[in-house]
Amino acid sequence: MRVLIVEDEPPLLRALQNTLRDEGYAVDVAEDGEEGLYKAKAWAYDAIVLDVMLPKKDGLQILREIRRSKATPVLLLTARDSTQDRVKGLDAGADDYLVKPFDLEELLARLRAVIRRAAGSS
Repeated sequence: MRVLIVEDEPPLLRALQNTLRDEGYAVDVAEDGEEGLYKAKAWAYDAIVLDVMLPKKDGLQILREIRRSKATPVLLLTARDSTQDRVKGLDAGADDYLVKPFDLEELLARLRAVIRRAAGSS
């Protein structure tokens, strides 16, 4: 399984990268929205873990652009925790939404779930 992580906080990015690799995923990373969008469009991923608040290009903009051409499962990560923010993210095309701070075990379970649902729908 190949996963793209788009996250601008270096400690969190490293923790996610290491955890996913330990779980057997092949992991690519991007530290800003432009790089994340480029990688998301250029390569095939089983899932994308996408921060909402990113430099250069907002995560929701990236998500909308990805959805124009790909159905790759996307798990949004954000500190924005209002119901309105969650609805906005899901309506933009996210498959799931996880609020920071979060437990890594929950992220792994949600990631497995979005990948499983996508595999079942194809």
